[in-house]
Amino acid sequence: MFAIDLNSDIGESFGVYKIGSDEKLINYITSANIACGLHAGDPIVMNNTILIAKNHNVSIGAHPSYPDLQGFGRRNMILSVEEIEYFVLYQLGALYAFCRSNNVELKHVKAHGALYNMASKDINIAIAVANAVKKFDDKLIFVGLSNSKLIEAGERFGLKTAREIFADRMYDENGFLVSRKISGSVIDNIDLVIERAINMIKYQKATSINGKIINIKGDTICIHGDNPKAKDLVEYLREAFKRNNIDILPLSEIIKWVF
Repeated sequence: MFAIDLNSDIGESFGVYKIGSDEKLINYITSANIACGLHAGDPIVMNNTILIAKNHNVSIGAHPSYPDLQGFGRRNMILSVEEIEYFVLYQLGALYAFCRSNNVELKHVKAHGALYNMASKDINIAIAVANAVKKFDDKLIFVGLSNSKLIEAGERFGLKTAREIFADRMYDENGFLVSRKISGSVIDNIDLVIERAINMIKYQKATSINGKIINIKGDTICIHGDNPKAKDLVEYLREAFKRNNIDILPLSEIIKWVF
């Protein structure tokens, strides 16, 4: 039997600026990674996104980033490990306040953008993120790129870790996400996205951007909410999973199997 959690990064609008199609995506996902205000999102957006997830019985996770609102959290920043830890703690506390006020649980944490990518490769950054989660609530599920330093750091701190794979992003030959600056790094061909997703879930294989086959295992698969085709991608993915006998379950159910 195969099973996967289906997650998306949402709540990334800000003020009058609308990003993504959260209201449409929420009908198809099982986990929502909600921006915490430092790369996107604001208090009103955070609160409203939590309500949308609550009304659709979708698990809520924090999506902390570097403090980079202008760059949407996708620019590499040089911060001390202490700064990274405290910036993550700050964002967890912010989102949790809205979770608590709306009587919903915060279930997981997944770093965003450059913080996610840098922590995937740098154990010291990964430890700073994991340490913040550990201090805040060691029952939270710690989501990180499969086979990365994030997973290593989460396990080192005794956190429940979830290995994330990406249907709409290309990998390099070492299993890291290819920079968005490189042509072809974001996949918008629906058929190719479906093919890659099935191969990763059922056969634990992915083809890198240069054609190399890499080994990869996933507990949760991401469709980016700011992808213009996100709603269509996730709808077709669900249909493909059903045809291939892949169950879609909440992340907490998936991790029960792992632990």
